[in-house]
Amino acid sequence: QVQLVESGGGLVQAGGSLRLSCAASGRAFSMYHMAWFRQAPGKEREFVAAITWNGAITNSADSVKGRFTISRDNAKNTGYLQMNSLKPEDTAVYYCAAENRVGRALPLDSNNYHYWGQGTQVTVSS
Repeated sequence: QVQLVESGGGLVQAGGSLRLSCAASGRAFSMYHMAWFRQAPGKEREFVAAITWNGAITNSADSVKGRFTISRDNAKNTGYLQMNSLKPEDTAVYYCAAENRVGRALPLDSNNYHYWGQGTQVTVSS
């Protein structure tokens, strides 16, 4: 299995940028598809972006298209979420998740991810 640790969250003004990292350990990171989800206070966890094990395919939520970019570096066992043009409504705890790629297409539903990090807080002030 794989262990995930997020970092890079913080407080930023609207219009600013942050880059989140998701460091993986344990089994080879290249065995897993990866995604980012977020959860704001009082709201359900929602999909942000996902990327296949080899980076060939990505998918992102309409709310972040054109602003957020998901990527990964398997040699460094790390995934990333570059967030630009941040808005107050992007404020949430951001989680990275991983799912074994064998026999699976890229999942977009949180229920289809078995491995999760502890989350990192992103706060965007207006």
